[in-house]
Order: sequence, then C-alpha cells, then structure tokens
Amino acid sequence: MKLTIFGATGRIGGHLLSWAVDAGHDVHVLARSPQALRPRDGLTVTGGDVLDPAAVAAVISGADAVLSAVGPKIRDNFRKTELLGPAAANIIDGMHKTGARRLIAVSAAAAFIPEDPDKSWNRQADPAENLRQGLRRRAPDGAGGQGQRTWTGRWSARPGWSTILGKGEYRVRAGFPPPGGGKIARADVAHFIGTVLTSASYIRESPALAY
Repeated sequence: MKLTIFGATGRIGGHLLSWAVDAGHDVHVLARSPQALRPRDGLTVTGGDVLDPAAVAAVISGADAVLSAVGPKIRDNFRKTELLGPAAANIIDGMHKTGARRLIAVSAAAAFIPEDPDKSWNRQADPAENLRQGLRRRAPDGAGGQGQRTWTGRWSARPGWSTILGKGEYRVRAGFPPPGGGKIARADVAHFIGTVLTSASYIRESPALAY
C-alpha cells in the first residue's frame, strides 16, 4: 500500500512510520527536517512544511491512504499555535486534488466534545479541536457519513495522556474516550491506526483509546 504520513518526526508519528515501513508499505513523508529521519527501504522523504499547500498535495499524490499525526510540540501546547486547522485544510484540499480517498488523523482526547457525559471541566478545550474543525469544514459530502460518495474522510484517533511503553491491549470507544481511561502509549496509538487501516474498520467514526 502507498501511504503518505504527516508528522512522522513526532512522538506518535515516529511509531507510525516504523510500523508502516516494517509492514512493507511504500511510505512518503513530508518533513521540515528531513535529516531527522534515517534512510530506510520503502521510505521517501520530502523536505517541506504541512502549512505549504503545494508541498502537501505533492506528497499525497499517488497515495492509497493518508495518515496524519501532526501536532504542536509540547512546549507549544499552551501557546496560541495555529497549526492543526490549517494543516487539516491543506491535507483535505490535497486529497481532493490528487484523488486520495482515505484519511486517518490523530487528534486528542481533550478535544472539545460537549455532549460527552464523562468529560471533566478542565478538559473543555484543546488545540486539537482546530484539527476537528478543519476536517469538518473541508471534508466533502460523505466524510461525515451523510453523503453517497465513497470518500472515507474524517477519522480521528484521540489518544489520552501518553505513557511510554506500549501494551498491545487497550479499550476503544467510538465517539467518546473510554470511561475512566486517561492513558495510552504512543506505540499503541500507532498500532491501532495500523489495525484500522488494514481492516478498514471505524470508517467515518472518531474512536478514542485508553487503557
């Protein structure tokens, strides 16, 4: 399978990239710092920024699926960072232009979900909501499950606070974080994305993960 990965130099994206390459997929990555990724068989790295629409479309071209683990660095989490919304818009636009039909994007458990009865007051906002809003604005008919097109658009794995080591076992809940769950390893987020991609499950859903 030909995959495009955004955010491959990040903490979750690194695990996702390793899974994709080890599984034998043909992977194309867009990275601001290409030198941060070691050469591997089946990996093509293009220097560029996810905020550059032309660069985004170029790396998506020919992809069977697009995987996004884009997110601000930890030190930027509490700054006014405009990244996820514009990145989502560029990715969706690039998919429109190139004909790519499958998107799997990592958001965050703290993304605002007002109807979630288990959501605590201090997790009512997160920069990742910009990603969700960007996907909702840009996704075509069918991305939310309402239209007749075959696009398998918005899909968001929302990990809770990440731990270090993966367990290979976790709970999944569509729409809301699992009750009482607050942790998930980055490696397990990548594992889940790989499972969903190859099994074509959770189409047009927003599953959340936790132990």
